[in-house]
Amino acid sequence: MASNLWSEEHLNCPVCKELLKDPVTIPCGHSYCMGCIKNCWDQTDHTAVYSCPQCRKTFTPRPDLCRNTMLAEVVEKLKKTGLNPPPAQSYAGPGDVSCDVCTGRKFKAVKSCLTCLASYCETHVKPHSEVTPLTRHKLINAIGNLEQKLCPEHQKVLEVFCRTDQTCICLLCTDEDHKSHDTVSGDAERIVKQKQLGETQTEIQQRIQERLKEIEGLKQAVESLKRSACIEIKESEKIFNEVIRSIEKIHTEVIELIGANEKAAVNQAEGRMKKLEQEIAELKRRNTELKQLSETEDHIHFLQNFQSLCAPPEAGGLPSVTVNTGISFGAVRKAVSELKDHIEDFCKGELVKITKTVNKVAVYSLQAPEPRNSAAFLKYSLSRSTPQASNMRVNTVPSLFRSIAATLNPGVTNC
Repeated sequence: MASNLWSEEHLNCPVCKELLKDPVTIPCGHSYCMGCIKNCWDQTDHTAVYSCPQCRKTFTPRPDLCRNTMLAEVVEKLKKTGLNPPPAQSYAGPGDVSCDVCTGRKFKAVKSCLTCLASYCETHVKPHSEVTPLTRHKLINAIGNLEQKLCPEHQKVLEVFCRTDQTCICLLCTDEDHKSHDTVSGDAERIVKQKQLGETQTEIQQRIQERLKEIEGLKQAVESLKRSACIEIKESEKIFNEVIRSIEKIHTEVIELIGANEKAAVNQAEGRMKKLEQEIAELKRRNTELKQLSETEDHIHFLQNFQSLCAPPEAGGLPSVTVNTGISFGAVRKAVSELKDHIEDFCKGELVKITKTVNKVAVYSLQAPEPRNSAAFLKYSLSRSTPQASNMRVNTVPSLFRSIAATLNPGVTNC
């Protein structure tokens, strides 16, 4: 009786388009799955106004939802009669390729035919395995934009690759504009390009590992700097407490100097790490795109996207660096002890020298990137043969000046 009074579409939820589950009827008379209407109203909780997704009638406060027993029984009877619709996942949704044969609401395509230039659902693709002429057609996993597989001039399937012009062409093109060009089948060119793609992937993965290793080295260097500074500052403070009244002014000046230098060095290292992480993220993203391209079954799609995706990665805007992991404030205690009796007369004349020396301290030093081809190797060789001074180098600081600067500054790091 229920199947005579109701059709499938009458018992579909207006929100999820599936057969009602735990049906509820709201005050305006429309029915929904209990989960669907709850989700809709949960999103408007902040407004305290709830509306019907169909008629837009509003309710305040939020209505209580009770299962519509009668409607639930009708749905169950329809299921037993075999009238429930196909599962929702068989229908084409946003981003899915729809069947070109289905009428009305289209099902999701599972295969595309490069001969027919059409996509088919599970039902309509069956003739390609049952009808003899169709069994010779080439089927691939469903893809969209099949019109891109046609030659714009001859409206024939693109199945040849012109190496001269680096483009996909049809068989008729090989007898006309590309007659004297170097042409091969799409399958053959895919093999060549696949190998190049693999080499590019390997290079990207190697670059990622190098950058990760560099980041780890920078982190260790920063921690080493902080630990060493913390230890030596504490020990040196014990000595300087004996002469602090006579050197209070210069002590303050050196504190500010070392604090600013440490902050700049740490900020510089952190900025470097951030850029490295950004480069790694970009390399990973590109590696994912290359992996997807490598796994596609559509040779034409592969060849059309190969040129833009498979260009070798740029050498990178960031030069390689040598991380200074052995930063230490050793010899501070001895130098400060020796300086104790002479500090008042000595500091004024040496403060200028200390300032210049401290400014050269950094967590890492820049190096030109290693050459990856002959042109880069030549440039690299010239740059290596020409001495260049860099303010990023960690020079050997005179132990006396270095000791004074580190010891006088208790705020180099958060001890």
